[in-house]
Amino acid sequence: MTAHLPILPVILPLIAAALCLLLPWARAAWLLAGATTWAVFALAAALIHRVLDQGSLVYALGGWPAPWGIEYRVDALNALVLLVVTGIGAVVMLYARRSVEREVPRSRIPLFYVAYLLALAGLLGITLTGDAFNLFVFLEISSLASYILIAQGPDRRSLTAAFRYLVMGTIGATFILMGVGFLYMVTGTLNLYDLAARLDGVEANRTVRAGFAFLTVGLSLKLALFPLHLWLPNAYAFAPNVVSAFLAATATKVALYALVRFLFTVFGAQDVFQNVPLGTVFLALALAAVFSGSFVAIFQDELKRMLAYSSVAQIGYMVLGLSFASVTGLTATVVHLFNHALMKGALFLAVGCLAYRIGATRMEAIAGLGHRMPWTFGAFAVAGVSLIGLPPTAGFISKWYLVSGALELGWWPVAVLILLASLLALVYIGRVLEAAYFRKPSVAEELQAEAPVALLAPTWLLAGANLYFGLDTRLSAGVAGEAARALLGGPG
Repeated sequence: MTAHLPILPVILPLIAAALCLLLPWARAAWLLAGATTWAVFALAAALIHRVLDQGSLVYALGGWPAPWGIEYRVDALNALVLLVVTGIGAVVMLYARRSVEREVPRSRIPLFYVAYLLALAGLLGITLTGDAFNLFVFLEISSLASYILIAQGPDRRSLTAAFRYLVMGTIGATFILMGVGFLYMVTGTLNLYDLAARLDGVEANRTVRAGFAFLTVGLSLKLALFPLHLWLPNAYAFAPNVVSAFLAATATKVALYALVRFLFTVFGAQDVFQNVPLGTVFLALALAAVFSGSFVAIFQDELKRMLAYSSVAQIGYMVLGLSFASVTGLTATVVHLFNHALMKGALFLAVGCLAYRIGATRMEAIAGLGHRMPWTFGAFAVAGVSLIGLPPTAGFISKWYLVSGALELGWWPVAVLILLASLLALVYIGRVLEAAYFRKPSVAEELQAEAPVALLAPTWLLAGANLYFGLDTRLSAGVAGEAARALLGGPG
């Protein structure tokens, strides 16, 4: 069984999704989905342990070696991303039972878990595969399932949000498919590592350049990099609370991983950042994302939309690290990918606790609730402080590596801008905490009670992880540093 370890995280959710389709009982579907997500998380933990102990793992589907067959290859980078996605998927599933029963009609709950498991399987497939076309297929599986999940929101606006995401996601997928097609025209292979070998020496080919451009734009759209982020705010704001937490913590992270994999593994850092001025483009777009997303978040009165625009800014931080094209910068990107999943997962789950208890997530509705819902707002405060980047939270580690990467290059104005942008996060997180703790209550006394333990426990699991990984960085920064050095071909 250990020989098949790389494929099992994809196979299990696909099988469980088919079984959920046959289950007429909501509780049984939740139990099956929950057991599957935790089993996959255990497999991801075993995989990262083996990779760190033995090095990269290679698995040829059907025994067909690459480039003739589809190859799964697990190294430090995708093992860490796999751990993040499965961990979030498992924790969110603990939260899902009570939350989904409140927001989704009972007859559709088994189908909801079918879509959830398909989305998870698609994200894990993107993370593990070493085949470009297989990556596209899994991208479409996760995207189609995500459209369905978003459309299950209690507000009719969720249908509009899902449709907008579908349109923009289809455009992004088309660009990715065209990019893969152009590379195949030149090289005759779809294996990512074989592509890298065959592209060596033909980087100046116009077809290769076109493929590079299509892939970069398509993945940037899936990533929601400014200004290609217009699908994200409504998708997060009007989806069911479980879906908002899951997608905010996983989907954009996997898209970022795919972008990193193509840029550094397939095309190579020298071609991307020296022969093509992509670093300058990413630097400009990342800073625009950080400040525009933060400014818009400040003026939002609906908490989920505020967190959605905050995600646009945080994606900017991740791409900012890429623009440095250094080991420290790439480490910062991967560290923030890991840490932001914990932050945003905890924040959206905390907002979901509010929605469950008072039925609203607007700023005026939370006035004075900090003392009535201390555990909910305590989790929000911990994750919010991590988002700002204050010690001893995980967010501080992200900002430390970003600032260090900028100073290594002598880009002290960029380091200053990173610190100024953190102050903007302080403003919008501070607005929420000020409303919760220092304003008079605006909801009825009987509604001012704490959220159920079934919702608080997973929320605090992620909030506590923000504290733990701010103190112990061996898994996050340690593995991220190893991955960065491998992608850039050694220290430097």
